[in-house]
Amino acid sequence: MSAPHKRTLRPLRFLPRVLLGVTLVAVPVTAFAAPSDQPAGPSGAMAAQDPAPAAAGLDDPAKKEIAMQLVSSAENSSLDWKAQYEYIEDIGDGRGYTAGIIGFCSGTGDMLGLVELYTQRRPGNVLARYLPALREVDGSDSHEGLDPDFTRDWKRAAKDPAFKEAQNDERDRVYFDPAVGRGKQDGVGVLGQFIYYDAIVMHGDGSDSTSFSSIRRMALAEARPPAQGGDERAYLHAFLDARVWAMKQEEAHEDTSRVDTAQRVFLDRGNLGLDTPLDWKVYGDSYHIG
Repeated sequence: MSAPHKRTLRPLRFLPRVLLGVTLVAVPVTAFAAPSDQPAGPSGAMAAQDPAPAAAGLDDPAKKEIAMQLVSSAENSSLDWKAQYEYIEDIGDGRGYTAGIIGFCSGTGDMLGLVELYTQRRPGNVLARYLPALREVDGSDSHEGLDPDFTRDWKRAAKDPAFKEAQNDERDRVYFDPAVGRGKQDGVGVLGQFIYYDAIVMHGDGSDSTSFSSIRRMALAEARPPAQGGDERAYLHAFLDARVWAMKQEEAHEDTSRVDTAQRVFLDRGNLGLDTPLDWKVYGDSYHIG
């Protein structure tokens, strides 16, 4: 039997706002470079050879679909990620409303950016009137100016293909593209790129100790990525170790099964290409992609 509908709780993220009337620009991958990108070990031990290009990255359409299903299994207890456009609720994590395919939050800035983008593309949409309230509640768990009709109107907006497209684009701009780009720079394959993506979905990126960049920095202190001459499996294990530590810093993340019985399983099997068939568990529920 499938477990009850779950949402993953995430710490506050510090995300740039998208201003109305300004053309969106993709976040440069280099924004994720950390000052401590030097490999572990004695000075001068880094191999400067470029890694051989992978046959496919996580941005390959088939691989990206797998990534969306994997994240949805952890975030929604379902492989049907496309059913989540209309999802919205306050899960009591201090971040206000959580909604949509990647868990956009009214208290962390990414929901505001999404509604601004949607309104830029479709002025006068059903959510546009909530923009002042979303700006006011950003950084808090407040519903002021949103209740009682925001959840109803979100679900109405989710029937609009333009809103679905906006959710896809913001997911890619803020989370997917930066994670995949950073993974390619580090020379990790499809699985490694997914490991990066899942980490930034949960933890966001910023200056706090549990952000994506901080997790990566901890991993670099223990192992070198392939781009620096290191062993890919050893580096990814170091990254997952750091990820588990970061998750356990917050009570809501005590269940680390999305790492332990999913990502770590693929890595232990040497499935660096995230090739099907895939079998894994999250929160004790079993999933399969053939």
